[in-house]
Amino acid sequence: MPRVRTGLENIVDSPPDWIKGKRLGLLANPASVNRDFTHAKNMIHGRFKGDLTCLFSPQHGFFADKQDNMIESDHMKDPQLNIPVYSLYGDKRKPDQAMFDNLDILLVDLQDVGTRVYTFMYTVSYCMEAAREWGKKIVILDRPNPVGGVTMEGNLLKDAFRSFVGRFPIPMRHGLTMGELALLFNEHFSIGCDLEVIPMTGWSRDMYFHETGLPWVLPSPNLPTPVSAYVYPGQVIFEGTNVSEGRGTTQPFELVGAPYAEPYDMINSIPTELRAGVHLRPVFFEPTSNKWQGNTCKGFQIHILDLKEYQPYALSLALLQGFMAQGKDSFQWKSPPYEYEFEKLPMDLILGDSMIRERLGAMENISSIKASWQSDLRDFGHVKTAFHLYG
Repeated sequence: MPRVRTGLENIVDSPPDWIKGKRLGLLANPASVNRDFTHAKNMIHGRFKGDLTCLFSPQHGFFADKQDNMIESDHMKDPQLNIPVYSLYGDKRKPDQAMFDNLDILLVDLQDVGTRVYTFMYTVSYCMEAAREWGKKIVILDRPNPVGGVTMEGNLLKDAFRSFVGRFPIPMRHGLTMGELALLFNEHFSIGCDLEVIPMTGWSRDMYFHETGLPWVLPSPNLPTPVSAYVYPGQVIFEGTNVSEGRGTTQPFELVGAPYAEPYDMINSIPTELRAGVHLRPVFFEPTSNKWQGNTCKGFQIHILDLKEYQPYALSLALLQGFMAQGKDSFQWKSPPYEYEFEKLPMDLILGDSMIRERLGAMENISSIKASWQSDLRDFGHVKTAFHLYG
C-alpha cells in the first residue's frame, strides 16, 4: 500500500523558513492526526515550541461531539495546552479581528470529504477572507480527497442558492483536495489572501481513501468510515426530506429509508445503469435518534462493489424519485431553517438549484437531468485543472 504523507507531516518534518518565530493558530478537529494518531495540535506544539497561541474549530466542534446541523459549539480552553479554542460554528462563522490578534499564520488541517455541501471548506474560505482583511497568512496542510480527485459529478451551484452549504459555483462532487479548493477560492473566486499550501507526498488523483494507508478518523459524527464518505456525495440529499439518511443508526448515509416505502417494489424503478458499481439491498431499520426515531424505516443499504463505476449523486437522485413516488402525500420536503438559511427550502440549498427539485418532482428521467449539467461540468473541469497540485 502506498505511503501517503499529509501536509501536516511534511511541515513538521521540513518547516519552511517563513514559519520560524511566527505566532501560529490551528484550525483542526479530531481527524487532524498523523498516521500514528498524534493530533496536529501536539505535533505543532512540539515542533514549534511556544508558537502555537490558539486553536479554531469548524462545524461539530473541536472534538466533533456536536451531532447535527445548527448545533453550535462554544469557545473554550484546550484542556491539554491551555490555549483558547475559538468556535467558528457558533455566534460567528467568520473569525473576527480579536480572534486573529494573537496569530501571524493560521494553519488549517481539516479532512474534507469531497462534496460541495460539506461546510469545512466554507469555514476555510471565511478564514481566508478574514486573513485578507487583517493581514494574516493562511497555510493549508493538505489531505486526501477521500472520494478521489478524478471524477466530478452533479450540477453547479446557482448563485440564488448560496449558503453555508454552498458559497461558490462548484459541482456536488468536485474532485479537489482542501489545498486545491483553497487555491481555487483564492484565485478563481478572487478572495486574494496570502495563501500557502503544504502539499501531500505520495497521493495521486485516482486514489480513494482506503488506498492511502492513512487512518480514518471520523471528521464529523455521521461519517464513521470511508464507506460513509464514499456514499455521502449522493446520500446527503436526503437531509432535505423526511426520508431517513440513516442518522441514528450505525451506518449513516449507507442506509436510507422511510416507513412509507416498499423497497422490493421500488428497486424495479431504479434504472439499471444508475445501479452500476453497487448492490441495493432492501433493509428494515429503526433509528434511535433523528428522523423517524423509534419507527421502522424500509429502504436500502448501498453496498459498493466498484467505486469507479458508482455514481453516488445520480443514484441518490433516482432513489429520491422512488421515495417521492411511493410516499405520495407521506413524502415531504424538509422545511427551513437549514444551515442558517431561514426562508429557502433545504433541498434547494443542498441541490444548489431549485429546478433540479422541480424536475425530480415531475418524474423527469434522471439521465435527462444529468445531461442538462454536463456542459457546465466540463467547463468547471477546465477551470479546476489549473489548480491541481497532484498528477
